[in-house]
Amino acid sequence: MTHLWVRAEQRGNEERVGLTPEGAAALIKSGITVTVEQSSTRCIPIHGYIDAGCNTAPEHSWPSAPADAIIFGLKELPDDGTPLPHKHILFGHAFKGQPSGQRLLKRFVAGGGCLYDLEYLVDPAGRRVAAFGYWAGYAGAAIALKCWAAQQRAEVAGPVKTYSSSSKLLADLNHEFDTISAPRPNALVIGALGRVGTGAADLCAKMGVSTTLWDMAETATGGPFPEVLKHNIFFNCILARSGTPVFVPKTAKTADRTLTVIGDIACDPDSDFSPIKVYDRTTTWDKPALRVADEPPLDVTAIDNLPSMLPAESSQDFAEQLLPSLLKLSDMTADVWGRANDTFLEHTKAL
Repeated sequence: MTHLWVRAEQRGNEERVGLTPEGAAALIKSGITVTVEQSSTRCIPIHGYIDAGCNTAPEHSWPSAPADAIIFGLKELPDDGTPLPHKHILFGHAFKGQPSGQRLLKRFVAGGGCLYDLEYLVDPAGRRVAAFGYWAGYAGAAIALKCWAAQQRAEVAGPVKTYSSSSKLLADLNHEFDTISAPRPNALVIGALGRVGTGAADLCAKMGVSTTLWDMAETATGGPFPEVLKHNIFFNCILARSGTPVFVPKTAKTADRTLTVIGDIACDPDSDFSPIKVYDRTTTWDKPALRVADEPPLDVTAIDNLPSMLPAESSQDFAEQLLPSLLKLSDMTADVWGRANDTFLEHTKAL
């Protein structure tokens, strides 16, 4: 019998979950056993899962789960070097040559387990079956606007927090904008037709920020793109991959520019393919802005779990997208799971 084990997340500022109680009930009805770990941070209380018929387990007890259990979480595992014998579903960030990703893959090889990377769960056409992209764009745009507002106060943006709803986030952001006298900024979104870009553009529209929307047609020349420097805020909503143009070169730090905030929502600074060349590390909830130049200031914000800023809405959306694939877990050699397994094998054959 297929056994799905939903682990508690183990990184800070992470309250999301990829399975709702309603989804768990559907899995159980289909014959899948579901165990959900207790969690001190998850945005959905454990009693909802109990009522749905799930088994429960202590927080972070997944290493001792039955050997045939499929461990399901969202963000990274503790980087402790231990071998990983289970099948895991998570965002591994491991298939683009990232150093941390290579360490993770070696742990799977050592333990005989397998990574089914959520970023690489795709349909036959290669489109992802589930993504947090919209909410990443929405939250990433909000944080970039907070960084811009802080600049108007001659400050660097301070800590950010989670919100129980998008309406409360908007109310907070509008209140912050009301404290400054500068007119609303303008922004450029690259990747505007995708999920991430749509979320960023929607947040900007709700905040009265004039936004230029670019996608593949506008970037087909491969650059350079001086227009980026002529906007107050730039949002990168395109995943780094081979062939991605450079949107912000290193020379932007000292160039004549209007640009003062970069929201790298795709957030892959340690990839060789990163299109943003003025920074080299992610930012954090405590310190969301990395200042890379002064006079005028240039701040980069690049938080790698942005949707957790709105954990309830983003979890519900993602879980609904993923559930049809989870219902097919009884055969992990076929369909979306077979393709993900092939991707894992391709990236570990030389390890």
